[in-house]
Amino acid sequence: MPKMKTKSSAKKRFKLTGTGKIKRKHAFKNHILTKKSKKRKLRLTNDALVNEKDVPNIKEQLRLK
Repeated sequence: MPKMKTKSSAKKRFKLTGTGKIKRKHAFKNHILTKKSKKRKLRLTNDALVNEKDVPNIKEQLRLK
């Protein structure tokens, strides 16, 4: 039986923290930044943790089970 491959899209978007949580980037900080306020752009810079409801799906995509 062949090896299970990770989803390349998930591999690029998510990172595992040292405590086992999953880290993600915020959306909407790519282009068309002129109409967004400085405060909003600064908040979008920081990483966030994935919601606990989404963790099982992402772990499956990353083959972490």
